[in-house]
Amino acid sequence: MTTAHVVRPLTVETFPAWLALAQKHNGVWGGCYCTYFHDDTDLTTKSEYDRPTFKERLVAEGVAHAALVFDGDDAIAWCQFGSPGELPNIYHRKQYDAGEPVLPPWRITCFFVDRDHRRSGVAREALDGALQLIAEAGGGEVVSFPNELVPGKTTSSSFLHNGTRAMFEKAGFTFERHIGKSKTVMRKTVSPAGG
Repeated sequence: MTTAHVVRPLTVETFPAWLALAQKHNGVWGGCYCTYFHDDTDLTTKSEYDRPTFKERLVAEGVAHAALVFDGDDAIAWCQFGSPGELPNIYHRKQYDAGEPVLPPWRITCFFVDRDHRRSGVAREALDGALQLIAEAGGGEVVSFPNELVPGKTTSSSFLHNGTRAMFEKAGFTFERHIGKSKTVMRKTVSPAGG
């Protein structure tokens, strides 16, 4: 019997499950602990903490957001989202900013899926969960930077930290432009929940 997946927000209460998933994979992405896109806050300076503690502090401050996919009590995937102020450190930022005179209120920067659950649609569940949480927070324009895969070329999952253009298109995002070698800028407007 399989357990249905449930999506829950990253909070102080769900942080231990998030941390267990990150630690199972040696901190993910070379020990990043999903902190690369974050910067200092008024209360927390990144350089003063190890990455797990830095992330935990941001969660407690309410400035680290993610949709966590749960299989029972275990987090098996996440999709990180937030405001540009929460997640300023995007790849190819100068190129992106040059074509984006007014920053949208939301951006999606990062996915991670447990190695035991890859290629099963869990990343899409995390994306849909993030969009639902954005809707519950009032909705608005969402931008992300997924990779565009080269047909016939195998791409390591370590280069797909922000998913693929195809997955975002299936979720209703519109392609706008390329930045860097393989990144895209994609956008969707999310209606407020219940609106």
